[in-house]
Amino acid sequence: MLVAERRMATIDYDLELKRAGANATGGWRRVLFLARRHVLGAAGLIIMTVFVFTAIFANVLARFDPLTVDAAHALARPSAAHWMGTDSFGRDVFSRIIHGARISLAVGLGSTALGGTIGVIVGLTSGYLSGWFDLVFQRVSDILQALPLLVLALVMTAALGPSLPNVIIAIAIPLIPTVARVIRANTLALREQPFVEAAKSIGMSEVRIAVRHVLPNTLAPLIVLATAQLGSTILTEASLSFLGLGIPEPYPSWGRMLSESAAEYVRTAPWLVIFPGIAISLAVFGTNLFGDALRDILDPRQRG
Repeated sequence: MLVAERRMATIDYDLELKRAGANATGGWRRVLFLARRHVLGAAGLIIMTVFVFTAIFANVLARFDPLTVDAAHALARPSAAHWMGTDSFGRDVFSRIIHGARISLAVGLGSTALGGTIGVIVGLTSGYLSGWFDLVFQRVSDILQALPLLVLALVMTAALGPSLPNVIIAIAIPLIPTVARVIRANTLALREQPFVEAAKSIGMSEVRIAVRHVLPNTLAPLIVLATAQLGSTILTEASLSFLGLGIPEPYPSWGRMLSESAAEYVRTAPWLVIFPGIAISLAVFGTNLFGDALRDILDPRQRG
């Protein structure tokens, strides 16, 4: 009897392993299928992966301290010692770009997460409860969205002062009405669905219905929007730093690196402009490509 039970247990275990392997194989096949169908999206995902990997392991990848000044090697051309040359203070450009990826990722993720979280709360409340709160929200959103993202971020940064937390807050505030309106539009459509009426009929509270049933169904457009906004936040941070209102010295920022060299060294030391510009372009380009592909995958109306 015990031997038979052990054999049955072994057989069941083997079957589970085979099923898990089949599921894993099917998952990889689906990933390959999506990569072939959305080639540009796959390229954007690769760029984003490299960007995130660089930011996480910046201390390992950087060959020099990005803050160390070496006047003897100021404005050195790209060479085997300094792959992307040095700036006017002798700081290694490659190391500063590597560490600048960490700052751009921190600002991008921080502002997107902060603005998205507040936007979800406001949009869900506005769309589900409606009434006077929805009316006030619409008017405030109209005022905030009347100004471009960069202009509003400039005003906020000038009021708060240049620092990493202030830059995150300044970029996050203009994102709130955009996220909130997307969540509100989906909430208005979902609150009339039969499953919401069924939840009300069994006595479920309004807060529980909104959080457990309405909110999960708004996550797909929220993910797409957050991915698309990530590139905008990185570009906005670079613009603020270029204008002197972003990340202060001596911390490496791609926009700050451009502002220090664009006018004075664009002819004598073009590598000070080329490499930070390429880094900004690739980061924004990769996030936009991946965001477009993610929208096509998650939006049923885009499927053909």
